[in-house]
Amino acid sequence: MNAQGELPVLMPQVAAPEAFTDAEAAVSRLEALYTQATRFLFDKFSETVAGARPKARVRAFYPEVRITTTSHAKADSRLSFGHVAIPGTYAATVTRPDLFRNYLVQQLDLLIQNHGVPVIVGPSATPIPIHFAVASNPAISVPQEGVLDFPLRDVFDVPDLATTNDDIVNGTAALNADGSGHLAPFTAQRVDYSLARLAHYTATDPVHFQNHVLFTNYQFYVDEFEAFARKALGDPASGYTAFVAPGNHEITAEDGDIPQLPKLPQMPTYHLKRRGGQGITLVNIGVGPSNAKTATDHIAVLRPHAWLMVGHCAGLRNSQSLGDFVLAHAYLREDKVLDDDLPVWVPVPALAEIQIALQEAVAEVSEIDGFELKRIMRTGTVATVDNRNWELRDQTGPVQRLSQSRAIALDMESATIAANGFRFRVPYGTLLCVSDKPLHGELKLPGMATDFYRTQVNRHLLIGIRAMERLREMPLERIHSRKLRSFEETAFL
Repeated sequence: MNAQGELPVLMPQVAAPEAFTDAEAAVSRLEALYTQATRFLFDKFSETVAGARPKARVRAFYPEVRITTTSHAKADSRLSFGHVAIPGTYAATVTRPDLFRNYLVQQLDLLIQNHGVPVIVGPSATPIPIHFAVASNPAISVPQEGVLDFPLRDVFDVPDLATTNDDIVNGTAALNADGSGHLAPFTAQRVDYSLARLAHYTATDPVHFQNHVLFTNYQFYVDEFEAFARKALGDPASGYTAFVAPGNHEITAEDGDIPQLPKLPQMPTYHLKRRGGQGITLVNIGVGPSNAKTATDHIAVLRPHAWLMVGHCAGLRNSQSLGDFVLAHAYLREDKVLDDDLPVWVPVPALAEIQIALQEAVAEVSEIDGFELKRIMRTGTVATVDNRNWELRDQTGPVQRLSQSRAIALDMESATIAANGFRFRVPYGTLLCVSDKPLHGELKLPGMATDFYRTQVNRHLLIGIRAMERLREMPLERIHSRKLRSFEETAFL
């Protein structure tokens, strides 16, 4: 202990930063640094739990990647990512490079090609919280404060809200402490926080998540998704390789057994896997904008290529019938949960690639095309509210706003998912199915919608799957629209 009463700091020995012009080699170096740091923390923590309080503070750092450019030369203007806006130094802390390997290789390779300079890989100045260092090891858990005979934070680093926030994606972040700009949309601690939350909320490991995510608000879709997945696993030509359910139960054959958890998580999640993460993940977020925000807040760090909402809604037009589809091309945001992060005056545009994929999928599955498609599908504004029983209040205000906005449907999740997609630069879309018409006396009551559920749920889910399969075939530079990027955007997708 020094003169100020502080413990000396015990850290692993690491090599100096190294320059790379090969993205694969750079990511391998990131993996080596991360493994060394987390193994050091794990070993010291295991010793601490088994014995006495350490004589020194234990610390290890996230690896980082940085790049310095001096040229104002423009990269390919068609690309929305893979380059920095102006000359300077940019850096990003990195966690779980094993999980993000393909993503990191792609992003670093584009940077190296577009700017013609190496990337530098070395340790950062951000400590790894012990909770995140041991999170991937189910054999050990971090005890709560008070269990050990000394304060945990006196010896190990714990999560720090100063580096666990959305300042970068919200466009409010200052430069890094050393004056460098931001290379990635999230800090390593922010990513680690969400990885831990995902495992908690979905009861599946983040490693299973696929690049294409469907959100739903009804269990019916889960049952149909499992049925589709089993059929796909029975067809070698489908390209799908496994199906994962909550509890990380994985099957690779059509007749595989999936044990039922005694209690489902808050947001049961299922993964139909494909090589390279190109399969489909389905998340049952339940009802409400709070759940929708929570799910998308955390899934965003995985940098999916698209997410779509496929759920039920209230039809607002007399010309609509139960079972009709609604393709959202605008959103009336009355969900309130994102107002502090994305003001309501910010437009949330429809993305052409997503809209086309959804419309073509409706036409394929319904076998109706052209002008006739209007018989079963309307395109227009979807209103999202935070009050499930909005129709029980004085309707003068809400109905007037719905009319002025030209809304054709109302739900509690779609605008939240779209707005968070816009905020996190994740391509988004919405295709809903009319399950009731409260303004016209067709309420959702027991027994009234049974036939509708039986006939429409399978078709609706299949449309979502077919849309994702269309998007999967698109080049990344097409699906990741420049509409989602700001003036001075991070180079990483």
